[in-house]
Amino acid sequence: MIKLNLERSPRGDALPLEEDLARLLCLPIGSFDYEIRKKSLDARRGKAKFIYSVDIFANGVNEQAIAERCGGCVAVPEQEYSFPKTKKSPQKRPIVAGFGPAGIFAALCLARSGMRPIVLERGKCVEERARDVDIFFGGGDLNENSNIQYGEGGAGAFSDGKLNTLVKDKSFRGLFVLRELVKAGAPKETLYNAKAHIGTDLLRNVVKALREEIISLGGEILFETQLLDIVTENGALSAVVTSSRRIETDSLFLATGQSARNIAEMLYSHGAELEQKPFSVGFRIEHLQSDINESQYGKNADFRYLPPAEYKLFTHCKSGRTVYSFCMCPGGHVVAAASENGRLVTNGMSYHARDGRNANSAILCEILQKDIGDNLFAGYDYREKLERLAFEMGGSDFTAPAMTLCEYFGGEVKKSNISPTYPRGVKYCDISKLFSKEINDSFREALREFGKKIKGFDSDSAIITAIESRTSSPIRIKRFDDRQSNIKGIYPLGEGAGYAGGIISAAIDGVRSAEEYVLNL
Repeated sequence: MIKLNLERSPRGDALPLEEDLARLLCLPIGSFDYEIRKKSLDARRGKAKFIYSVDIFANGVNEQAIAERCGGCVAVPEQEYSFPKTKKSPQKRPIVAGFGPAGIFAALCLARSGMRPIVLERGKCVEERARDVDIFFGGGDLNENSNIQYGEGGAGAFSDGKLNTLVKDKSFRGLFVLRELVKAGAPKETLYNAKAHIGTDLLRNVVKALREEIISLGGEILFETQLLDIVTENGALSAVVTSSRRIETDSLFLATGQSARNIAEMLYSHGAELEQKPFSVGFRIEHLQSDINESQYGKNADFRYLPPAEYKLFTHCKSGRTVYSFCMCPGGHVVAAASENGRLVTNGMSYHARDGRNANSAILCEILQKDIGDNLFAGYDYREKLERLAFEMGGSDFTAPAMTLCEYFGGEVKKSNISPTYPRGVKYCDISKLFSKEINDSFREALREFGKKIKGFDSDSAIITAIESRTSSPIRIKRFDDRQSNIKGIYPLGEGAGYAGGIISAAIDGVRSAEEYVLNL
């Protein structure tokens, strides 16, 4: 196998890659196979180019000579991940609570090992859930068990569908997750794009396909079934109590997401060890995508051949706080992400095409313990207070509070050329009332700094919409080396338990906990 790196111009990238490879290898088209390992976009210095890393398979030829000729190198194929096998069967079926990325991949791996898991999901299947979300976006009532937070696919099913992760996993679990997503219907480029994303429209069908495989392997998925309580004996799990029945079990994979405060409180009441965890809050900011494109690629770029531009920003403020962008959605929409009546939450979402007029991202400021106090659940209390205040500021009908950056910086009210995308409508008011002076000062300092990095980022016309409060869990459910809580048989996993921060990292966490369970049967 030959590993080869090459560059392509945006215009050239519209042509078949095989032609460029044949020219570099000095081999006729059809005489070799190839697999793209990575594709990234370098837009530095105002001249965009795509950078490819490709594996070439040219059997029957002198690979060393070809590699030297084209500037590549001969290498052995990368290792593939393999889930551990076992012939053992558990006495009681394992339970998976929550069917977001962590729960889906834990259940998938358990099902493939013959464990026949039972999945509890308080929300609905993704098809019905999508209808409930559309009704809410259109001005209808909020279904507190079927919304952007709760339901099959988790919060990630109504997001940009980003698949990048900062997790360093030498066991290739991340690649395994990506391959499974592609097998379930995600685009093939998911495997190699450096900043891969699926988009909420395609992600729903992927989730459905994974569900169907779990069921075909003997798994059982109970929708509209909420985990209410656990039963323990001598410090170990013996049963779970759901909204429909009691199920005897000695293993519970807890992947209920960061919005399920009731689960954290229930576990704590049974003696589970929990701790406060850092988290952040903020707002969504919207710019014209065309302005972001021009700032990132330059005025003279041929935008026809370039994807909608992205950004990732952070800065350390004079206050000692970090302010950063999160979940940037090119060509996306700000969405209504509430899961409780009387509380307003925003998030960002993109479809696969990312062809919306606006770019948006969360701008977040870290919350310090001095902001919330040392009570274990103070982070939840702080978030809820902000969400209730944002609901009232918007007019108590899920209209979101919004303002221009000009107003936020203390300038005169000016009409913006940007139309907010939040589906329930916005009410222009003073968002700064949500935060303390120190947090507002940190936001303003950071936004000015971001304006130095991306021209126009701090422009008067940018729109901010509040509140973004569900970016990470404010608590962590402690677990040990065997990935179990101090209550034996409970496997806390995913974002809600404080161990992940996105679709891929949550899925990897689910795989790893399923591994540990199977290996220790």
